[in-house]
Amino acid sequence: MATIQAWGLGLGGPAVQLLARLQQAQRIHDVLLAASISSNDCQQAGLSHTQQPHAEQGLADLVAARWRQGGSVVAVGACGAVLRLVAPLLDHKDRDPAVLVIDPAGRHVVPLLSGHRGGGEALAHELAALLGATVVLTGGSGQEGRLALDSFGSGWGWRRGQGDWSALMQRAASRSEPVQVQQSGGLELWQGLEANRSRLVIQASHFAGADHPAGSDPGSNDAQPAEADGGNGNKTEEDLGPDLWIGPQTAPGNSGACLWHPPSLWLGVGCERNTSLELLKALVQTTLEQQGLAEAAVAGLASVDRKGDEPALLALAADRQWPLKLFTAEALASQTVPNPSEAVALEMGTASVAEASALLAAGSGGRLRVEKTIGRAQGPDQRGAATLAVAEMVGQWAPAAGELHLIGSGPGSLELLTPEARSALAHCSAWVGYGLYLDLLEPLRRPDQLRLDGRLTEERERCRQALELARQGVAVALISSGDSGIYGMAGLALEQWMALAEDERPAFTVHPGLSALQLAAARAGAPLMHDFCTISLSDRLTPWAVIERRLSAAAAGDFVVALYNPRSLGRDWQLGLARELLLEGRGPDTPVVLARQLGRVEEQVRLTTLGALPLESVDMLTLVLVGNSTSRVEAGRMVTPRGYPGAELDGSGGT
Repeated sequence: MATIQAWGLGLGGPAVQLLARLQQAQRIHDVLLAASISSNDCQQAGLSHTQQPHAEQGLADLVAARWRQGGSVVAVGACGAVLRLVAPLLDHKDRDPAVLVIDPAGRHVVPLLSGHRGGGEALAHELAALLGATVVLTGGSGQEGRLALDSFGSGWGWRRGQGDWSALMQRAASRSEPVQVQQSGGLELWQGLEANRSRLVIQASHFAGADHPAGSDPGSNDAQPAEADGGNGNKTEEDLGPDLWIGPQTAPGNSGACLWHPPSLWLGVGCERNTSLELLKALVQTTLEQQGLAEAAVAGLASVDRKGDEPALLALAADRQWPLKLFTAEALASQTVPNPSEAVALEMGTASVAEASALLAAGSGGRLRVEKTIGRAQGPDQRGAATLAVAEMVGQWAPAAGELHLIGSGPGSLELLTPEARSALAHCSAWVGYGLYLDLLEPLRRPDQLRLDGRLTEERERCRQALELARQGVAVALISSGDSGIYGMAGLALEQWMALAEDERPAFTVHPGLSALQLAAARAGAPLMHDFCTISLSDRLTPWAVIERRLSAAAAGDFVVALYNPRSLGRDWQLGLARELLLEGRGPDTPVVLARQLGRVEEQVRLTTLGALPLESVDMLTLVLVGNSTSRVEAGRMVTPRGYPGAELDGSGGT
């Protein structure tokens, strides 16, 4: 979601408003418009970066030129008109961009082309959530809630490899026998998806590189392999290889299998000074091909820190867009390797660079897949010499591809969830949160999205779990009630994110939500028209002495005060003391709002006074909103005037 890769296409006047909304939400960038659309309409709607055909040029010519630049197409108009414009440009479904069509009223989003491999269906869900529209799916996977086997891996940080994907999808759509899936690397949490409950048989891994147990990736304690009735169906004994293989290999067992490659391989590299880039490229390509390993499964490069300025190594990392991890000689020397070298030890201070750095980068549980291989210059375009070793890690690593979305789900009602939060939820492959909050959002979750429940007092663990998944290349939603930046998860998650090395950090985005304070104020009238503050009465994370000082300061400053976490079974005395402290600065007849279960079916909002505050009826699901000395109640509504007696508002109505 961080990079805008889509462009807009408007075929009529009603398209302007919709395209402007999408552009302002940063879902599209530039926009092509039919000549009939008024530039004044675009200016009034705030639609920018537009282009329209001139006298010598038609809209089809503009579309063709923009098509060649790449990016998904988000069109507003009739499906037939859009199809006629793009039909001459179509090449192959593996290469064509996604084309989405939105009706001019913004009620339906249709992923017209490249719904799977081009990401059209995924983008359609995000746009529909943003617009409050419905996704119209015509493909079997989406309609039936099945996993789209040719595209789902992208959401888990994997890269698609070889295979007859069309045949695989036809087999998945068939009801005659299940699809056989083998996994030998990468995250296995996806196996617990509801979308896997039928027509998939996930076999125990037997590939040589997979000696770690299923579910060994962080947080996979709940994931169970999906099974389907039917066993091997009509397959013959010679044809018992998997239909889909997930791992670093290029052609395991049954060479007809389709392949997904999790980023799980680390290439440890050592080289002479000024070794050529051509030599490194050839060594990597030859070694991986000989070992049957996919370049798409490479997570990154590793070496000794003294090679941090080696031109060829830096160029290889940049060319392949692989991160480069560098380790000290002392750290490398601590690794036990099969091929230590005394000569290397004398030169570098460690007996191994390639094998040791690959193992260190692979982390706990990692193991060598390829021992040290030596490459020497071959031909006039190569110079120098290099060593290469390959280690496979448990799980995977791709923080540059991962995303952590902090989502405020609002007080509870789905109607109060912001469009931005809805769109982010639609985008994420995994949702992490306290079970009650996830229950409230459950109607929005699709079968291909994983739910990971946490307990109420384990906020730090939920942050760690979500961040760990994001570091492995997954788009993760970490969910709080209300606004995640107000007594929510955003602060804890950001602290953990900041503690990571820069190359370990996934994208981090906070999506605001409607807070309980705002909804309580709206239900009660207008109690926040003057200065106000919020204070949590929970002393789990803040010493009570500090909370007391804040209460006394709020009383002395005559603030309207919102009290969060006011009273629980094990903490039932703080609210009474808070009332006494606030009474030192305002009278017992000060109006108070008690708002419980806001935004939910059980919602209750009532007015009382500070002196008569019914302590026993307040719990952790209640927000207590205490007025200041000027607050009053009339006709069942509470108001705090904008100014104190004698003050005047300026004529503009501003503060």
